[in-house]
Amino acid sequence: MNLSQLDDLLSQLEAAAPSLAEPDAWPREQLAAMSEAGVLGWLVPAEFGGSDISPLELVAGYRKLAAACLTSVFVLTQRNAAIQRLVRSPNFELKERLLRALVDDSIFATVGISHLTTSRQHWKKPTVRAEETDDGFVFNGDIPWVTGADRADVVVSGGTLPDGRQLLVAVDMNSPGVTAQTPAPLMALNASRTASIKLENVLVPASDLVAGPIENVMKVAGGGAGSHTTSALAVGHSAAALKLLRGEAKKRPDLEEIVEPFAKELAALESALDKATAWTGNDLPERLSAETLRQQSNSLALRSTQAALAASKGAGFIAGHPASRLVSEAMFFLVWSCPQPVVLANLRELAATRCETSFDTTS
Repeated sequence: MNLSQLDDLLSQLEAAAPSLAEPDAWPREQLAAMSEAGVLGWLVPAEFGGSDISPLELVAGYRKLAAACLTSVFVLTQRNAAIQRLVRSPNFELKERLLRALVDDSIFATVGISHLTTSRQHWKKPTVRAEETDDGFVFNGDIPWVTGADRADVVVSGGTLPDGRQLLVAVDMNSPGVTAQTPAPLMALNASRTASIKLENVLVPASDLVAGPIENVMKVAGGGAGSHTTSALAVGHSAAALKLLRGEAKKRPDLEEIVEPFAKELAALESALDKATAWTGNDLPERLSAETLRQQSNSLALRSTQAALAASKGAGFIAGHPASRLVSEAMFFLVWSCPQPVVLANLRELAATRCETSFDTTS
């Protein structure tokens, strides 16, 4: 990781972040800047033109990028999620064809796998159905929550065969029967262009098979909900809120008592995330588990951004103010790839009674 290049990139991303709130925005220029800084090759092995950085470097990089522009790094994570599945695939020809193109930014890939991890798992009928043919696999259904759906060249997604086995494939977005739906208006991160993709008798050749067919293909292909990536982005977002708070504290010294505990909590959480990422033993302490770190990261992102809004006073409530944007973006962590135990933990915290004042009505 070239830190000097990354510093320049962070400045560019932070300066351009407000522009992503404009209608029909897409972080094309941000991705190009990431390419120039070498970020797009982070997860790609050197044999395919990438840099293949360590998990610890990746988590640190994600935190820095998220502090500069959450929308851009979220799009990056979805692209990288596609890369991770491709790297783990035994299909060398597919990797050779796609990974090099991803490193030089000549194509954009993303993932549509939430229906195999968290989204719509309660449905009796598979969201995306697959049938094996002599020419490959035919897919029908709707892929939910695809970031960059109408900007992607390739979507790594999956389906379920009639016998219950699952598979992952690289879907060419130019294939007949593939339709990216209009992105739904979101509370924040609209520039991620997140939408569903409709598949109608889409033939995917066997040469584009990423993993499977096998039961629970995500266990083989890697990934799933609640990874350190989501926590790293939440922690980075908290760092952005803390930066805003510190700026307000320079004008109002009374805010120092608010900044200090947030700063300590952020540093402790960054350290815990690094320890969990670097852990090589079998017995990971509960305090370093993915679910615990995700719950704590969510909590800090929510509280620190609201503190930044309160410190900014009325100006922070105006659309376009950094505090306003940070608060709305923080809500995303409550719904993005969030396992049910994490959701419940966050809900319990929100429902907790924090008032210590005793109201005695008898006197």
